[in-house]
Amino acid sequence: MTALTASARGAWGRLKGQPWLYSFLGAAAVWLVTVAVVEGRGAGATLTAALTFSVFYVIVGIGQMFVVTTGPGNVDLSIPANMALSGAVAMKVMGGSDAMIAVGLLAALGTGFLVGCFNVLLIRLLMIPPIIATLSASFIVQSSAIAYGRGLRIKPPEALAGFMEWRILKGLVGDGLPVIGLIVIGFAAVMAVVLRRTVYGRSVLAIGQSNRISWLGGIAVGRTRFLTYTLCAVLAGLTGALMAAFSGGASLDMGAPFLLASIAVVVIGGTSIAGGNANLPGIWGASMFLFLLVTMLNAMGVSSGMRQMLTGAIIIAIITLAGGDRRR
Repeated sequence: MTALTASARGAWGRLKGQPWLYSFLGAAAVWLVTVAVVEGRGAGATLTAALTFSVFYVIVGIGQMFVVTTGPGNVDLSIPANMALSGAVAMKVMGGSDAMIAVGLLAALGTGFLVGCFNVLLIRLLMIPPIIATLSASFIVQSSAIAYGRGLRIKPPEALAGFMEWRILKGLVGDGLPVIGLIVIGFAAVMAVVLRRTVYGRSVLAIGQSNRISWLGGIAVGRTRFLTYTLCAVLAGLTGALMAAFSGGASLDMGAPFLLASIAVVVIGGTSIAGGNANLPGIWGASMFLFLLVTMLNAMGVSSGMRQMLTGAIIIAIITLAGGDRRR
């Protein structure tokens, strides 16, 4: 019995040391408060909705996590504009036809890739700091989205829209488990392996710990950063297409909430803002936390303006507290 107790304590000690744990605990706490406010009504449906909407935060967050991990000052602020343009391109290419779904998704990925290349061009060739470069790129990309998507009212193909709402195990698990959520869980697991077990992933971690030592050690720093920024942009492009399919069409402002949220889910999830230390599982917990936070404020009857202010204040406070390891 004593041995079992010691083993349990050791397991808890190891679990307690995992940064991602606190994002899930925060999500669970917010969910419990929400359930208490609504007196238990729709508790399962709330979890199902959280798993569905968190998908968009997770996909974008994974890309942003790789960028942030490459070191201080590295962040992609072009994500919202990228999503708007990629979503518009995808919907226009698909034209509402099921037969064009694959082509439209590839067009969104290609658009994201071009945005990523443009970001790297500004950062590497013009020597502009990443924050300024990606923010400047976002204005150009957003302008392109406005010019391209103005008056665009194309509905997504029925098959793609139905897939985004497809759920299994209805009645057994709340309103069912969203298939897209299960797929993204699998994708996140694959990306965790890429981060920890591949040359590319280990190069990202090494560059974040010391750019100079990585270069002296033979790591292709420039190529790794190119791959990282293009990966982030490609995932943002994919998210734009999926959001357009889920919401009934592309809109110019659909990526706006992701400017702060894409960074928040990374830091709240346990990734060091100083770089060199990433934590992918926590992105799921942080994504669900953000969605459930808004749900809780809605359940409390908080007005729209106050809700946005409180959400922003809470996110900033958590980012500040979770900033943690600020290496020089």
